[in-house]
Amino acid sequence: MQAEAAPALTARSAWAMVLALCTAFALSQAYRTVGAIMAGPLQAEFRLSAQALGLFSGAFHFAFGAMQLFMGIGIDLHGVRRTVLTAFPLAIAGGVISALSTSFGLVIAGQVLIGIGCAPAFLVCTVFIARHFPATSFASVSGLVLGIGGVGMLVTGTPLAWLVDAYSWRTGFWALAAASALAWLSILAMVREPASEGAATPRESPIAALRRFGALFAMPHTLGIMVLGAVTYAAFISLRGLWLGPLLMERHGYSLVQSGNVALAVSVISLLGPPLFGRLDRGGPVRRRRILTCCGIYAALFAAIGLFHAAWIDVGCAIVIGLLSGFIVWQYADVRGAYPAALTGRAMAVFTMAMFLGVALMQWLTGVAASVAQAHGMEPYAVVLGGIALLLVAGCAAFAWLPAPVGAVEPGK
Repeated sequence: MQAEAAPALTARSAWAMVLALCTAFALSQAYRTVGAIMAGPLQAEFRLSAQALGLFSGAFHFAFGAMQLFMGIGIDLHGVRRTVLTAFPLAIAGGVISALSTSFGLVIAGQVLIGIGCAPAFLVCTVFIARHFPATSFASVSGLVLGIGGVGMLVTGTPLAWLVDAYSWRTGFWALAAASALAWLSILAMVREPASEGAATPRESPIAALRRFGALFAMPHTLGIMVLGAVTYAAFISLRGLWLGPLLMERHGYSLVQSGNVALAVSVISLLGPPLFGRLDRGGPVRRRRILTCCGIYAALFAAIGLFHAAWIDVGCAIVIGLLSGFIVWQYADVRGAYPAALTGRAMAVFTMAMFLGVALMQWLTGVAASVAQAHGMEPYAVVLGGIALLLVAGCAAFAWLPAPVGAVEPGK
């Protein structure tokens, strides 16, 4: 396979290209949060249990997370453009299959395809920024990427709720598939990479690249970092992307559009968190203690939604959770500082994999918990949100008491 020929990038062309890549990332964010709006209509049409809803939402995240290492290797060997252009058509196909589904099994198959297709969407943005923007602007440009990606979550609030309410959930998938096709075309037309990229160093074979990932898992501090990473983002996405809509409609009698309005508010607030917490970042042990403090508050907010059944508490806590979820950027900063420079990119890929496999596992587990609660005559959302709070506490314990990176002070000691 020959290298793609393109001249060196100007600042203007680099910005245009990263914005084109951001369109795929925004669609990825939309797909991962459709559950909050789609859950009710899917449940009614296919007579789904709460456990099946957890499987529906978790299928995307399992496929997305499982493919992270392979997408990272693909980017290293074949470049940003080829990797995303090869993978993203699967997301389009998944959207079409979902829209045409005549059974729940086909819906799940569509979600798996969407997850695989979206797997490189965030990685290609960060790698492109690292390669073609000055190091001093990496944080600011990455923050812009996260903000643009958040537009995808805004779409799955009120706009998608209106579309589904006015037409059907199938129309929602058709709209997302069409938007995905436009995103793919924009990347095809606008993104190029210099031919000299990576030419100075020999490329690793896929087997050698996989072996180098093993060095990360041999480090004693990896486990605590990955365990906490598997629950923090998962908690937010499980609430925003799956349980928030059903909770508001069944517990408080909200309409689909009203619950979509709340989801939109949570999404807008969540866009403010990453830049805010990024500005408040402090390195070393201070950062790790702050991560634990925020995670403890985070867990308490989930527990409050589970315990108190007042609408204002549920909505208020969900909005605060959206803002507080921004502390996850401190976890990325912790990962960056915990590994040598030669392993930083791979560490980020492994951390991202842990986050999204954690989402899949949490959504499946909470679906099981909701089904068991219903079978025993219990309010399912109290069990679901209480279970998420307990998983967050367990993640905090692992982060605090398992070995810390060399030179860092373990927060729990």
